[in-house]
Parts: sequence; structure tokens; C-alpha cells
Amino acid sequence: MRDLTIPGERHPEKAHRPDNPQPKKPAWIRVKAPTSAGYKATRDIIRAQKLTTVCEEAGCPNVGECWSQGHATMMIMGEICTRGCTFCNVATGRPQTLDAFEPGRVAHAVAELGLAHVVITSVDRDDLDDGGAEHFAQTIRAIRHQSPATTIEVLTPDFLRCPPAALETVIAARPDVFNHNLETVPGLYPEVRPGARYFHSLRLLQRAKELDPAIFTKSGIMVGLGEDRQAVLQVMDDLRAADVDFLTIGQYLQPTPKHHAVARFIPPEEFEGYAQAATGKGFLMVSATPLTRSSYHAGEDFARLRAARAARLGRG
Repeated sequence: MRDLTIPGERHPEKAHRPDNPQPKKPAWIRVKAPTSAGYKATRDIIRAQKLTTVCEEAGCPNVGECWSQGHATMMIMGEICTRGCTFCNVATGRPQTLDAFEPGRVAHAVAELGLAHVVITSVDRDDLDDGGAEHFAQTIRAIRHQSPATTIEVLTPDFLRCPPAALETVIAARPDVFNHNLETVPGLYPEVRPGARYFHSLRLLQRAKELDPAIFTKSGIMVGLGEDRQAVLQVMDDLRAADVDFLTIGQYLQPTPKHHAVARFIPPEEFEGYAQAATGKGFLMVSATPLTRSSYHAGEDFARLRAARAARLGRG
């Protein structure tokens, strides 16, 4: 393990920042509070297995809808991240040691929820020599053992400080989808993702496809952080050059006044324009709406992704 001297408060790296006003959300962003029996049943399973979900940690606006349908995105390796991205509501600090029994508990929850498709994500673990790659692989294998019919999507960190073997470990475990989010346009990285590197993340996605040409690759960005349309179109071109199959684009929502300010709420018609542009650039799948998130409708999208590839191969 690497030694990190990061204090364990929730957002210490943001405490010195001035408050950014949180603008009122427009009508197309508002969602109903979760109250259904299905939501409560999913919550109870998550609690019983002592698991963390990105749905809660990141304050996802779709949690009510997804959990009502029994869908949850598991966040492994704890709830404390070693990075301090200005958009993210996950706690920053010194993580705890890995829980060797977590992969089994995740697999048990997947089986109990009866998931046909599951998304596994994690915090950044720069304190680990492999960034947590082996823990991802163990979780994939545990799910395969308990639920062999379930398709698995991983949304990984960038493994920035790790040897190439880290990504190789994850890909060797054979997830069905490899997802890593670019999050924003390269010009905003110093403000939004100061601990990350745009072209490293891009190369990670490209390398995943090189290691396993059959795997589906996926990435996503947020808009409303201060980017312009041309920069978003350039990200699309960069992702296609890296042979990425699936692009998601959603509205950035500011978690607290200490987080990066919302520059603008993008209207639905602009998202439609982005979807049309991305489709024209050759992505197999595009999801671009204000409420789009990486794992939102991931199972349904995976089925469409396979159908789109089959259709494209058929034309070839």
C-alpha cells in the first residue's frame, strides 16, 4: 500500500472554496422522492449485505426509479475516495483496508435481486498498488459463480498510478462491458478532475478494447460545467478514435455549495442534438438526456448494444 496523508473528513479539499450558488432546477430535471415498496425492498437487501451503492453516495436523481425496479449500482472498495474531484459527492480521505468478503456479498445481493445485468463501480484507490484491479476481478468471478446468466458491467477508476497489469487483470476476468468515464472535456480537467489525466483515461478505454476486441467499451461525460459544444464534439471524436462503443451524456447537478458550480442547465433539445451528432459519428449506442447517468437503464441499453453490434456486423 502507498501512504496517503489525506485527512478523513467528508470534503476537506473543498472546505476552503467559496460557496457556489445552487440554481433552482428546471422542470425537466425534477424527480419524485422514492417511496415504493420495490425501492424499500432493494434498500433492505443492500443494507443486509452491508454494501455501498453509488446511487446513494453520488446522490443520483434516478435512485427512486432504479431501486423501485430492483436495480442498484454496487460501489466496491469502500465509500472513501483518494481523489477530490470538484463535481463528486463521494467522500475524500484515507480509505479502509479492503474487505475480502465483499465480492461474495456483492454476488449474493445480485442473486437475491435477480439482476439480469449489474454495474459494479468503485472509488479511486490510489493507496493500492493495483488500484483495486484484483478486487474488481474477484467480484466479477464471484458474480459469475452465483449468477452465471447475469451480464456484468464494470465502471472502473483510471488506474493512473498503476502498472499496465492492473487493467489486464480486470479485462482477464471477462466483464461484458468495460466503462470508464471521461466526465468532462479536457479543458476543464484542471478544475473538475485535478487528479486525473484526459489522455490517460482515453488510452485506458482504447487499451481495454485492444486487450479484448469482443468487449463493449463505454464512457460518459457531464455537461453544464462550463464546456462549449465544440469541445463536446471533440470528445466524441476522441472516443470514436479509441473505438468506444457507447457514449452517455447527462446534466451535471451540483451536490453542495462547495462543489463546482452549475454553469448552465442544458435544455432537452440540446441533448437531442448531441445524441444525433454522436450517432452520426458512429457510436453503437448513445444516451443523451438531462437525467442520463452511466448506469441508468444499463441492462436495457446492454441488450440494445448487442443488437446494434449484430446489425452492424450483418451489414458488413
